[in-house]
Formats: sequence, C-alpha cells, structure tokens
Amino acid sequence: MQRHDVQWQVEVRAAGGYAAFVALLALCVDAVGTGLTAPRAMAWTGLAAALFVILLPPRVSVTPGRLTVRGLTSTRTVHTDELVSLRWPIDVSERVALRDEHGTHAELDLRLLLANPPLWLQLEADARISQDRGTLLHGSPCLDRLARRIDTETAHTVFRVSRLE
Repeated sequence: MQRHDVQWQVEVRAAGGYAAFVALLALCVDAVGTGLTAPRAMAWTGLAAALFVILLPPRVSVTPGRLTVRGLTSTRTVHTDELVSLRWPIDVSERVALRDEHGTHAELDLRLLLANPPLWLQLEADARISQDRGTLLHGSPCLDRLARRIDTETAHTVFRVSRLE
C-alpha cells in the first residue's frame, strides 16, 4: 500500500500563495511608484516563479521496501529494506539521510516523518528488516534515537490534543 506525505498539497498551495503574494505586492508597489512597465512586470513575475520553485516541497511516498522522493527535476527511489546507511546528525538541519545497497540516496526532513506517522512506521519497519539482514552497516544507533524522538513527539502531540499535558 502506497503512503504519501499528507501535508504535501497544503505546502504546495502555501508556496503558490507566497509566490502570488510577492508578485502582487511587487507589481502594486511598482505601479504606484515609478510606473509599471512590461519588462519590470516580467521581472517581478519571474522572481515570484523562482520563489515558488524554491519553496516547492518534494513529493515523498513510501511502499513496502521503497521510499520515493520526487523533486522538481529528479526522482530518487531508495530500497528501504536494503539500507546500508541511515544517518541523522545532531545538528540544526534535522535531516535524515538514507542510502541503499544500490548507491541511491535520499534525504528527508524530520518534520515530514513527525507529521506522517504511516510513512515513519513503514520506513522504520523496512529499516529494521535491513538491520536484521545485516545490510544496515551504519545507522542502527541513529535509527533507535530517531524512533525514540518520533515516539516522544507523537506522545506529546497526543497529550496536547487530549489536553492532558
């Protein structure tokens, strides 16, 4: 069963909204100020399009044994049941890096996993399969630390929603 990032569409709409807002604001300010010309309008529209491309999130989906990250220009599919490396450095970026036996790699934002428990559960199950097979050479401690962090955040969310906190 394929599972998708449930917040992807919301984030795409937000990126489009921000880009449209910047374009509209720039066009209005320019029209009121020195006067809007066609080259300026094209420049502001191009800037807004560039902002949209920058803010556009990758589309992430998980099926048993595979994690697919579709960006604007590329698609990467990592075999999550054949992982050789799972890294989650303790730094500000909060990015989880995965690499499989085939050399394919992908990075995920921790917030994506926190917001999508089904994605995390499938990824964890597949990573445990890799661990049991002995292919996960680098990352068992990271996997355990990541599982604890996601479980803790999920519990806090449940308590907060239930008003038991």
